[in-house]
Amino acid sequence: MSSRRLLGSTTRSRIESQGSDVLCGHSMEMPCRSQMLVLAFLFLVVHPLSGSSDASQHDFIRPPPKGIIFTRHGGSASDPQQVHISLAGGQHMRISWITEDKKAPSTVDYGKSPGKYDNTITGVHTSYSYFFYTSGKIHHVRIGPLEPEMTYYYRCGGSGPEFSFRTPPSRFPIEFAVVGDLGQTEWTSSTLAHVASADYDVFLLPGDLSYADSQQPLWDSFGRLVEPLSSARPWMVTEGNHEMEMFPIIYPHGFSSYNARWVMPHEESGSPSNLYYSFDVTGVHVIMLGSYADFHERSEQYHWLRNDLAKVDRGRTPWVVALLHAPWYNTNEAHQGEGEEMRKALEELLYGGRVDVVFAGHVHAYERFTRVYNNKEDHCGPMYITIGDGGNREGLAMRFKEPASPLSLYREPSFGHGRLKMVNGTHAHWSWHRNKDTDSYMADEIWIESLSSTRSCLVGDTPSRSFSSPSSSSSKDEL
Repeated sequence: MSSRRLLGSTTRSRIESQGSDVLCGHSMEMPCRSQMLVLAFLFLVVHPLSGSSDASQHDFIRPPPKGIIFTRHGGSASDPQQVHISLAGGQHMRISWITEDKKAPSTVDYGKSPGKYDNTITGVHTSYSYFFYTSGKIHHVRIGPLEPEMTYYYRCGGSGPEFSFRTPPSRFPIEFAVVGDLGQTEWTSSTLAHVASADYDVFLLPGDLSYADSQQPLWDSFGRLVEPLSSARPWMVTEGNHEMEMFPIIYPHGFSSYNARWVMPHEESGSPSNLYYSFDVTGVHVIMLGSYADFHERSEQYHWLRNDLAKVDRGRTPWVVALLHAPWYNTNEAHQGEGEEMRKALEELLYGGRVDVVFAGHVHAYERFTRVYNNKEDHCGPMYITIGDGGNREGLAMRFKEPASPLSLYREPSFGHGRLKMVNGTHAHWSWHRNKDTDSYMADEIWIESLSSTRSCLVGDTPSRSFSSPSSSSSKDEL
C-alpha cells in the first residue's frame, strides 16, 4: 500500500481503547481530590462568563451532552505522552510531548523505516505552574528537512513507543480535516473516530481545544485523548476563549497552558505571538488569527496580517484560507456580535487579500455562508463557515434566528467535522459530515473556485476604508 494510506483501524482502535478514568495531575503538590475541588471553585468564581454565559443570556436550548472522557497515562514516568506534531516552516515538523520524568531528554530519533532511526535531533523543553498544579516536562523538537508525502517513524526521548507520521504532499491534491470546539466528551471521541476513518493531510482547529478552563489535569487528559491522531498528522490550532485561563493579578495575561503545550510556527511566519501565525502547505497559504489578541489598526496582529498578506504569491499558493474563533458572520442566537469588532478591524484586509474561505468556531453548530463582504454577498469575498461542533461539553447551540438570512446557505445544530480538499489550483471540494450515531453522514457539500482563478476578482486595488460594497456585489440582503 502506498504512503497515502488511511489512518486506519490501528488509529481508530487507539482512540477507542483510551482509558476513561478520572486522572489528576501527575506532579501535584497536594492530594488529587483537594486540588480538583479548589480548581473547580476557582473556575466558578473567575470564569462565570466562560463558554456558557450566552446560554442564559439568549436562553437557547442545549441538549444534554455526552459524558466527559478523562484519559489516563498507562506508561512509565519517562514514556512520552500527549504527543502531537505541527508544521514548523519549510520542510520541517515540530514534535511535542510531555513526560512526568523531569530528566527525560528532549530528543527525537526518526527515519523512514520502522525501528530504524537515521537522525537524532535535540530540541528545547519548558514547564509551567498554575496555582497548585505543576506540569510535566514539555518537550518541543523541530526535525527536518523532510521529504514530501513520506512516512517517517519516530520515538521521543530515546525510548518508549514508536510513532509515525506522513508529511503533506508537494503537489495537489491536499485535504484538510476541520474541527472546532473539540473538547473531550463521548461526542469528541465519535468525531475523532469519524475523522480517522478517511485519510487527510493536515488537521485544522479554530480554537477551544481541551475545555480545561483552569482545571489543568484536563489539559493532560485532552492530550492523551487526541494523541492517536495528533501524533500521525500535523495539528494546526489557534486559541479560543476556553484557552484564556486568566486570573486577576496572578495570571492577568492568560494562555499560559496553551502557549506552553501547543507551540505553533509563529516565529517561522514572522509573528510576535503564538496566538496568530501563518504557514504554507501544498499550494495553500493558511492564516491562523487570534480572536483574543489585540486586532485593532495599531495592534501588532493587524500589522503582521497586513504584511503577511502582502507577501502571498498566488502563483505559488493559489489558495488562501483563514481561521479564527469568534465568527464574523453568524445567524445563530448564540454569541451574537462577539466577532463584530474584529470583523470591522480586519475584514478589509482579508477581502483585499482575496482570502477564499474563513473558518470559525465558538458557536456550537454548523453554518455555511455564501461569499460575503461587509454584510453583503460579494463573489470576490471569502466564503464563511462556522464549524464549532466538534463535541464540546456544553452541548449544541440549537436556536437560529428567523427568518433565515439569504446569505446563510446551510445551517444545522449537530456535532460533526468538515473536510476541505484542494483538488488543484482552481477548484476545491468542501463537505460537512454530521455525527449520526456510529456513522458519519455527509450532510452538506459544495465546490469552491479559487479567487486567484476568478478573472473578475483579479483587482490590485483594495476597497476603501469606508467599507463600501464594490460594484460587483449582488443585491442580497444584509444580515
